[in-house]
Amino acid sequence: MPKILIVEDESKIARFVELELKYEGYEVDIAPDGRSGLEKALQKDVNLVLLDIMLPGISGIEVCRRIRMESDVPVIMLTAKDDVTDKVAGLDIGADDYMTKPFAIEELLARIRVALNRHTKQTQPKQDILKIGKLKLNLSGHSAFYGEEELILTKKEYELLEYLMRNKNIAITREQLLNNVWDYEYLGDTNVVDVYIRYLRQKIDDKYGVRLINTVRGVGYIIKDEG
Repeated sequence: MPKILIVEDESKIARFVELELKYEGYEVDIAPDGRSGLEKALQKDVNLVLLDIMLPGISGIEVCRRIRMESDVPVIMLTAKDDVTDKVAGLDIGADDYMTKPFAIEELLARIRVALNRHTKQTQPKQDILKIGKLKLNLSGHSAFYGEEELILTKKEYELLEYLMRNKNIAITREQLLNNVWDYEYLGDTNVVDVYIRYLRQKIDDKYGVRLINTVRGVGYIIKDEG
């Protein structure tokens, strides 16, 4: 799991967020001031930084500015001020997102997932074609084919199929699919995943007599090579 650095001088807040992140499976490190936070943020094993603006030593704004001189690690700014100036300053120097205290931990977790996912997509080697058996996605053309026949997919069906194919032979939970295909803003029932999986099966598995999209009981779904 990704490693998240919390740069926060309020120990109670840092501890609360640390426990929540560890419960979600993340590795966590804490820095209580700007100077140590900057040093740790530039380490290669840090995948995301939660950065308070009001810090002793070096301010969060200055820490973020210096991080951006050397690294593209995702940074989410945390501020007790509901001040547009602080938010704009943070975003202008390269922060990926911001949260105003007090915040709901569920929203923070969702924003972390989105920032990590966005960064992963940006740093992945560019692929133009994804292929499983006769099923093929042309990423630049945003189109799907089975053999030589083009599949008529909606935007969300295509995005769901692309995510499954990028994670070929890996069991993916419904929550992972919601977070990565629908993003954190989706507030509906996880049943929407099952509905769209059924749509894809009708257009691929049922139509061509194959079994690519499989249910993993108690987990979610997996797309496997034919055979």
